[in-house]
Amino acid sequence: MINCYAFAAVPPFAQGLVRDLRVRWACEEAGLPYRVTLIGDGNGGISRDAYGKIQPFSQVPAIEDGDLTLFESGAIVLHVAEQSPKLLPADPADRAQVIQWMFAALNSIEPRIQELAGIDLFYTDERWAKERRPGAVQAVQQRLAQVAPQLEGRDYLVGSFSAADILMTTVLRILRHTKLVDEQPVIAAYQKRCESRPGFQAALAGQMEPFERGAARQATA
Repeated sequence: MINCYAFAAVPPFAQGLVRDLRVRWACEEAGLPYRVTLIGDGNGGISRDAYGKIQPFSQVPAIEDGDLTLFESGAIVLHVAEQSPKLLPADPADRAQVIQWMFAALNSIEPRIQELAGIDLFYTDERWAKERRPGAVQAVQQRLAQVAPQLEGRDYLVGSFSAADILMTTVLRILRHTKLVDEQPVIAAYQKRCESRPGFQAALAGQMEPFERGAARQATA
């Protein structure tokens, strides 16, 4: 059984976005059993110091699958996908296309989105951020405009739902504090389609459960 590490608590702006969501979703879609070990949870979890010995950057996610320890969400999703034809097709050409879009989501789309999110969430009052933000918005809009035609007339990036859609959708979710996805109706419909899948809903509920439990404890403290 895959053991996925995840944070027991994160700030509200990050809830539902932490990258262990990608791993949970992949496992749900693939039908692979998995468990979650919470970092920073004193009730059977693992300390942050101990986790730093598993993941050298102390980032989430990391997994243990038998004797294999693996980090980086893209690598983990690919590892899970390789165990399921539901996420990675057997046809060599389709398989290559899925992997191509997995790389595109993380390398061509996410960095531009993350720059904007960083400005908005951490540096919004800084003068340099105010000057940089229009350019960051434009860069995201450019990328979304380039992706939109690839989704015209199709439900998913490559044939049926795949690992590429897991990564692309979770990258697009980082923009939830903006209306930029809505400017591209075909992408907005695609994201909604992917997020309506039972696998995503189960993965999201699993990630949110400890956050909501912690909030409830604080409310009654």
